[in-house]
Amino acid sequence: MEVAIGPALVREAEEILKLQYLCYQAEAALYDDYALPPLTQTLADLLAGYDTHAILVARLGGAVVGSASGRMAGDTCHIGRLIVHPRLQRRGLGTRLLRAIEGHFHTAARYALFTGHRSEGNLRLYSALGYGRVREEAIAPHLRLVHLERPGAPP
Repeated sequence: MEVAIGPALVREAEEILKLQYLCYQAEAALYDDYALPPLTQTLADLLAGYDTHAILVARLGGAVVGSASGRMAGDTCHIGRLIVHPRLQRRGLGTRLLRAIEGHFHTAARYALFTGHRSEGNLRLYSALGYGRVREEAIAPHLRLVHLERPGAPP
């Protein structure tokens, strides 16, 4: 069965939120912080995001097994909440989702995202896909966000 990527349906919001909660458990353990925003996001907040973000999902059969979102601010596409079900990680699905969001915002002059400083797998993936570090931001004694960017379409 092939994994298909497409726009998220509103009726899939609860499934996305449950998958997000599952996927961010490893990050929470890594930072010993179970109050990370993806773990405290409410269904109402996610539903509101449908109005401000492009939300894509990866579907295997009828199940949502991955998701990513993006939004434009000026000429920059900000990408967030890239998740893949733990059983399907390291099979290229995260790359496919990231490229799909970039493709959705194909006119962006740059693509920007962030991850935690201890999230070595994420940092390796983003680096391999052309993202370079632009800055770090300390948001708690135990957590620094690493901001990364890559160029998009020429102006």
